[in-house]
Amino acid sequence: MLKRLIRITNDLKLKHKLLISYVLVVMIPVLIIGLAVTSYFRQQALDNAIGQTIINVDKIKSQTATMLRVPTDISNMLMFNTDLKEIVNRRYKSVVELTSAYLAYKDFQEYRRLYREVAGIRFYSTNSTLINNLEFIPVNERTKESYWYKEALKTTSIGWFYIPGNEENPVHRLSLVRKVPFAEYKTEGVLMIVINQEELNGLLRQEQFETLITDEQGYVVAAKNTELVGKTLDELDFGVDLQSQPKGTIEADFQGEPSNIVIDELGPGSSFNKLKVISVFATKNIVKDANQISQIGMIFITLVLVIALLLVYIISFLTSNRLLRLSKHLNKLALGDLNVTSRIDGNDEIGQLSRQFNYMVKSINELMTQVVETTEQNNRLEIAQKEIKLKMMASQINPHFLFNALESIRMKAHIKGEAEIANIVRLLGKLMRKSLEIGSGKTTFRAELEMVRSYLEIQKFRYGDRLAFEIHLDPMVEKMYIPPLIIQPIVENAIVHGLENKEGQVQVHIHICMKDGMVRVKVKDDGAGITPERLAEVMRFVSGPEEEEKSRIGMRNVHQRLTLTYGDNSGLQINSMYGEGTEVSFTLPAGGNQHV
Repeated sequence: MLKRLIRITNDLKLKHKLLISYVLVVMIPVLIIGLAVTSYFRQQALDNAIGQTIINVDKIKSQTATMLRVPTDISNMLMFNTDLKEIVNRRYKSVVELTSAYLAYKDFQEYRRLYREVAGIRFYSTNSTLINNLEFIPVNERTKESYWYKEALKTTSIGWFYIPGNEENPVHRLSLVRKVPFAEYKTEGVLMIVINQEELNGLLRQEQFETLITDEQGYVVAAKNTELVGKTLDELDFGVDLQSQPKGTIEADFQGEPSNIVIDELGPGSSFNKLKVISVFATKNIVKDANQISQIGMIFITLVLVIALLLVYIISFLTSNRLLRLSKHLNKLALGDLNVTSRIDGNDEIGQLSRQFNYMVKSINELMTQVVETTEQNNRLEIAQKEIKLKMMASQINPHFLFNALESIRMKAHIKGEAEIANIVRLLGKLMRKSLEIGSGKTTFRAELEMVRSYLEIQKFRYGDRLAFEIHLDPMVEKMYIPPLIIQPIVENAIVHGLENKEGQVQVHIHICMKDGMVRVKVKDDGAGITPERLAEVMRFVSGPEEEEKSRIGMRNVHQRLTLTYGDNSGLQINSMYGEGTEVSFTLPAGGNQHV
């Protein structure tokens, strides 16, 4: 899959690659980030609105509880009011007597005058001698069947209900309802304290969102929008049954718009039922500012991206056009037009390629001129070399004549008792014969060391006791093939430079062994050694291409033959300490050296 994608990418034009890269790397990520930021701001606005609404609902609960504490305290006092007990349990014989009693009882009016939270106080009694004066009301069948009256008779605790009201009982407000028992009379009545609707609505008037207070039947007892008071939750288009919803925050469609609804419960002291506080806000109103800012941001981002896309297209067009021009020049050069010249301006990479192209054409022309001149010169040299070779052949000494002459000298020395001279002449002849026989082929470690030993014996004859040598050859190695004349130049270098500037004997150690699948060759002497500066120059020359020092040509030749045959890791390694000696070593792979 990856190879196929790479192949498809390589087949695309540069202009298309730049455009696709811009879209994938810049445009799409920026749009994704923009949408994510927009969503984040929108959610933050919603969370802040929900948090503020919860705080406002808590505040309304606290204020409402404080307000309802007043009618609660009044009901507690009226529970044990003696005058109230007498007036509702007395059997009146005439209207005059009843009217006198009504006029004498001022507590309900006094409480209503003292507390603005109270709109009115009523007492519902089963005393049939009472007349409805909107404060003392005899209970009729309609009242007995009402929900709030039945609930109130179940307990002496306080209940909070919205009283729908009728012609006989025009309340239409949230009211405190409480049973008042009279044990000595074995009677009971229901006390109703009507809450001031203006005061209750005033708690919600300053709220930012639509806020409602409902009773347990779903009646709206107070609202920011006063037109909703008296309606039930079912009549309002919430799209969900809020009456059965627990405390918390829900999402629903209110009047056809997505909204968030915060629901909480208020249970005033000594109450057997609870009120609900509901706050509603439309989602679009909350996120409107965030959406507007996000839209403006997205417009700017889109505009910037489009402008950037246009710039990328222009740049890609200009770049690809210049590359096409350079490609045409290359095609002309490939067809043999060596007079082509690229005229692409600019200091960027394409401009540099254009100039390099011109340099290349110029260099090709110069090289072709040099090749022609070199060919002519080589032809002349070849003719001259043939002439020299003919002259050399005329004066060449026959090698057999040279070996026969050396053998005659050796025999003459042996007859006269010069055994040492005879031996040296024998070694010299052997060394010369081996050198002539080797040619350009291969030899073995054993044959190579025979030449080295002959060379060392001749040098020992020359230097006497000043030279001592030791040769160690691992039997596992001696039949392995190596290029000829690899070790002898190193030994020669050790003797020539080791004996310089040192008095006394110089020892040369030649050690060849097999270790870890590698053949390790080491030539060590305890001669004059090399200074660090001089060692750096030697290593630079040995590894370099130029032949500057005639005395180091053999070492450089050995190094190059080793690296060409076995790789860079098999080159010469030279370690030397000035005044203490020098060690030259190299390592060959055993697998690359076949046995005889």
